[in-house]
Amino acid sequence: MRPYLITAKPGQFRRAVVVLRVWALRLLALTVMTLLGTVVLTVRCLRPVINYLATRAAWLELWAASVTGIGPVGAAVGSGLTDEFVREFHKARTGAHA
Repeated sequence: MRPYLITAKPGQFRRAVVVLRVWALRLLALTVMTLLGTVVLTVRCLRPVINYLATRAAWLELWAASVTGIGPVGAAVGSGLTDEFVREFHKARTGAHA
């Protein structure tokens, strides 16, 4: 083995490829984090709207049941789901780490 091979540095092309690979990976990671953050923010912003709509739908069905005389089966199930959804939302909101 020749001594100069031990201290030989990679060529300029090889170093450029390594730098390009590192920055491409960083850009990919930043893109993925941005997309996931956008999805999470959208879901978190829409949760109160979904809760409100579900509550209004349950009240509407209760009103329709009182007018028509048909039992409010969907409202009984839906209100339980809505209450559980609200409970889970508040638990996640108050227990989340900043």
